[in-house]
Amino acid sequence: MAYPSLRQLKLGVTFGAAFVVSSYASAQAPVYDANGGNDLEQRIAVLERIVKSRTEMQHRLQAQLDNMQNEVDELRGAVEVNTNELEKVLERQRELYLEIDKRVEALKQNGVTSSTGNAVTSSVSASGATPSQALQQGTQQGEEDAYNSAVNLILKSREYDKAIPAFQSFIERFPNSEYAPNSHYWLGQLLFNKQQWAEASEQFNTVVTRFTDSSKRADALLKLGVIAERTGNINQAKQLFQQVVDEYPNSSATRLASSRLNNL
Repeated sequence: MAYPSLRQLKLGVTFGAAFVVSSYASAQAPVYDANGGNDLEQRIAVLERIVKSRTEMQHRLQAQLDNMQNEVDELRGAVEVNTNELEKVLERQRELYLEIDKRVEALKQNGVTSSTGNAVTSSVSASGATPSQALQQGTQQGEEDAYNSAVNLILKSREYDKAIPAFQSFIERFPNSEYAPNSHYWLGQLLFNKQQWAEASEQFNTVVTRFTDSSKRADALLKLGVIAERTGNINQAKQLFQQVVDEYPNSSATRLASSRLNNL
């Protein structure tokens, strides 16, 4: 029996090892089709992950924007409420200052009248004149009492519903009084607070048209603008606010009118 030579054995081992390695490599290597399909699927998967990530990020950003918008809306609401409250405080302060000035002047006049009352009475008696001056003085005193009584219903007792007929009665009794413009304004403010827009506008218009020199005219124009704004007449509101700015540039009413103009 012939045995293979050493050289033949080496060749056989070499071919066998090469066959095993080739078979193992063929089993482990990925299979690609002729069109590169596996690579395309990987690219699509990567793109899908990128799109998904961007979509999630956009949702998060949108949620943050929504939260920020809600916070801004809340802040705007708070600012508007505080602005309205500040306007009311400023209005009350202006009204109180005006009433204090009026009362101081009235007290001064009453003091002068009291100190000279006896002399006036003696002069009237000596001249034999009719008591028309005394009647006029009594009417003036009744006028001041009626006005102060109506004002005190607001400033002291806070009886606003009772103050409305009190001012209406005063205006009817003393239509040409020096307190008439203030009375119309007070009455308009009381009706304004009750949101009786037409009735309030009538009183403020009276101040604007009849009492052009009144210190209440700027505030009356401002209130007419606010009523126009709240009733949806934006063009008229802008016109009235601009009128306040043009005619009363240095007044506190102008600052409020300018603020409302900027918000329209």
